[in-house]
Amino acid sequence: MKDLRIVFMGTPDFAVTILKHLVDHNYNIVGVITAADKPAGRGRKLNESAVKKYAISENLKVLQPTNLKDESFLNEINSLEVDLQIVVAFRMLPKSVWQLPKFGTFNLHASLLPEYRGAAPIHWAIINGENKTGVTTFFIDEKIDTGEIILQEEINITEDETVGTLHDKLMYLGADLVAKTVNAISEGDIKTKKQPDLEEKQAPKLFPKNTRIDWSKSITEIYNQIRGLNPFPAAWTVINNNEEQLKTKLYKVRKVTEEHSFEFGKIISSKNELKVAVKKGFIIIDEIKIAGKKKLDSKSLLNGFVFSENAKML
Repeated sequence: MKDLRIVFMGTPDFAVTILKHLVDHNYNIVGVITAADKPAGRGRKLNESAVKKYAISENLKVLQPTNLKDESFLNEINSLEVDLQIVVAFRMLPKSVWQLPKFGTFNLHASLLPEYRGAAPIHWAIINGENKTGVTTFFIDEKIDTGEIILQEEINITEDETVGTLHDKLMYLGADLVAKTVNAISEGDIKTKKQPDLEEKQAPKLFPKNTRIDWSKSITEIYNQIRGLNPFPAAWTVINNNEEQLKTKLYKVRKVTEEHSFEFGKIISSKNELKVAVKKGFIIIDEIKIAGKKKLDSKSLLNGFVFSENAKML
């Protein structure tokens, strides 16, 4: 079972946990493919991916192709005599790469496919108010996240779940599912399932445009958006305070349903509490980052920052 020669492809911390699970359980990882080093920070020092750092610590062979169709790269993979490739949070592969291994190439996706195909499935499940999600393994084909499903595992989303907490739950769930998938493939015990052609619930990339808070939306929509973007990349807004406009990110929040006559976006602050008026209630802010300041809990912010009588979130 564990003699299959496996190449693992991935880049961020999410992928590291899956790779570590395979290594810890003695699967035969003959190569690791990850993103090329990128300059980062003021000194433009080359930054290695999380997967590369881990792979080197385990003395695994690392490949960092800039062009996945490059002949020398394809020759190098061929030389590894790969039986199976596993992809976790990497990039789209050309057919010449994904069809290469004897047992194919499968991907781990952090949703219950066919729902939430795309780049940010964990975020969008929370933003859209879902009460369940999961992880899926599927064989890669020509399109993105459309291949035949191998296995799925479901998990509940709690009402106060953030993308940070759900990300970690799905990461460990995914590690188990990848191992189960490898076992099933090696034992010839798989029955794949074709994905229905659904286009309803997508998980597009996150940009400033789709992460800005619209204070005219319902209290539940706003609450879901903020927790679905906490802690990364964080929902944002602009505070208008004494004619000064400050870009602001919101992190921990609560919602309180209550009738009121304030206009939407109005900031109500006291010594110990910061809240924003929305339809049929208030969003209570527990953690916030105003441009030029550190991320603070609201009580700490209110110790030194004064909101004007007409302060508003735009």
